[in-house]
Amino acid sequence: MSDEAIRQVLGLLYQDDTLRVLSALALERGPQESGLDRDAMLLALNRLERGGLVVSDGEGRWRVRRERFRELLHAMAPPPEPVSPEEKVLRSFLVDGRLRAIPSKRDKQLIVLDYVAQVFEPGVRYPEKAVNVALRAFHDDYAALRRYLVDEGMLTREDNVYWRSGGSTSVGATGS
Repeated sequence: MSDEAIRQVLGLLYQDDTLRVLSALALERGPQESGLDRDAMLLALNRLERGGLVVSDGEGRWRVRRERFRELLHAMAPPPEPVSPEEKVLRSFLVDGRLRAIPSKRDKQLIVLDYVAQVFEPGVRYPEKAVNVALRAFHDDYAALRRYLVDEGMLTREDNVYWRSGGSTSVGATGS
């Protein structure tokens, strides 16, 4: 759909005669209730029909094609950005950075755990209390998250000290 189609519809909505006829139809009244004389009404109906805003049933009854507005909106909407399967999982389980639930399916759980593991810097050792604080930011059941991370090899634990031992890493990321 072109910009021309959008300009055409906006032009029809701007003109007094077409707007009056469209309003009467939108209020489920007949076009004759627009207050226009018969010739002006028929001309307005013809222009509205060419613009895709109204349609006749063939027996003299007219109705507004509300779907025309949806068509124009869809035509103007930018195409959705492609989303990876991992991003879809994260969007379904994270709300404002917090987990609404810990996934029960392992494949989804691994995606979420990998995301959570990113808060821990590789090579840095963390006391259990610091791990708990970091994980509590994601979910109230931080102990379960900690256990899952250890079980999946994303964190390693020794003497109540944890370090990141798995999960993905960003390549080429630089700090500013």
